[in-house]
Amino acid sequence: MPEVPATPLSPMLLSRQVSGSRYFFHDLAPAGKRPWVLVLGGLEHCDPDYLIDRPGYLYHLVEFVVEGRGQVTLAGRTHELGPGAVFAVAPTEACRMTCDPRAPMTKFFFAFAGRALAARLRQAGLKPGQVRRLPLQAEARAVAEDLVREGRRNTPLAPAVCAALAELFFLRLEEAAAPAPAQRSRAHENFQRCKALLDAQAEGSATLEQVAAQAGLDVSSVCRLFRRFQGGSPYQYLLRRKMTLAAELLMERNCAVKEAAQRVGFADPFHFTRCFKSVHGVPPSRLNRVAVGAQRER
Repeated sequence: MPEVPATPLSPMLLSRQVSGSRYFFHDLAPAGKRPWVLVLGGLEHCDPDYLIDRPGYLYHLVEFVVEGRGQVTLAGRTHELGPGAVFAVAPTEACRMTCDPRAPMTKFFFAFAGRALAARLRQAGLKPGQVRRLPLQAEARAVAEDLVREGRRNTPLAPAVCAALAELFFLRLEEAAAPAPAQRSRAHENFQRCKALLDAQAEGSATLEQVAAQAGLDVSSVCRLFRRFQGGSPYQYLLRRKMTLAAELLMERNCAVKEAAQRVGFADPFHFTRCFKSVHGVPPSRLNRVAVGAQRER
């Protein structure tokens, strides 16, 4: 992956009080011809003593907290941060951010440049000096995870793919800000809650029956909600989510097929293989060989 240039500005780009983090860098000196462009981003696991205290930054920043707690001070006002908190910081805006040492944050951040970026952020509901809390963060988090993964692939088309994903991320934020029609709000909230539970427990052996119980619903009600709002069954949704996670494990972490199967709740690797092929069209061993080959080429 390209590295941050060794210039006096480099220490300003990233915090050192993080661990196990993943970053990507696309264009640290964008030409300015496009309305907006994604410059860099990543996923950070903040240390308990995490502290950001900047009078400004080189780019527009979008921060999205997915785990833990903390605080951020914007425009002289301090906001509490927790899962689902999202906010933007302009290049000329001061920002101070800290973690609760008892529950350090995990967060995504994305840096943008461009003359039209401020307007796009406002359209997505990210107003200067304000912190939004997404009531259901699963869909935005899935896009953010895709963004980091694609950004780190270092292929010729990675910037274009990430630009499309960044726009999808903004659309998810915009969608979350739009009120649901009153006549379907309760049903839609139940659907979103069930979907978020399925997303959160896809890496494991949780069953639909267990998820329905956690949502305070019966299985038949969950099935009706998914047919209405998703156009399919919750079983299909959960299976596809599990197989997507399995593909990531095989490709990114070079897991053995049996290990990947166990991680997504399959005790029988043969059943896992059949399910994987039904979703992705190829057996998991194919992706496993690709990952091994890529490791050897490096």
